[in-house]
Amino acid sequence: QVQLVESGGGLVQAGGSLRLSCAASGRIFRFNAMGWYRQAPGKQRELVASITFDGVINYPDSVKGRFTASRDNAKNTVYLQMNSLKPEDTAVYYCNAVEWPTGRYYWGQGTQVTVSS
Repeated sequence: QVQLVESGGGLVQAGGSLRLSCAASGRIFRFNAMGWYRQAPGKQRELVASITFDGVINYPDSVKGRFTASRDNAKNTVYLQMNSLKPEDTAVYYCNAVEWPTGRYYWGQGTQVTVSS
């Protein structure tokens, strides 16, 4: 059984920074994509960053230039450095991983990020 465990969420003032981490454990061969999604109250879950096994990163325009994702394949860990945070970044952030070769999706339990104005 694969588990993803996030850490690093919390409360921060606008303009501040937070770093999220997500570590995978269990019987893992390889993850293709790993990344982060977020879901604010009353809104759909949206992509924040995704990283392929080879390190190609995709960000939506809403976080480009402010968020930086990275991953350590040897540790099956993915990170999200969030700078210049805005109140609209407030959401529950979920770690995501796509297993190779099954294509199965795994999700973390979520970590709350709250940005005060």
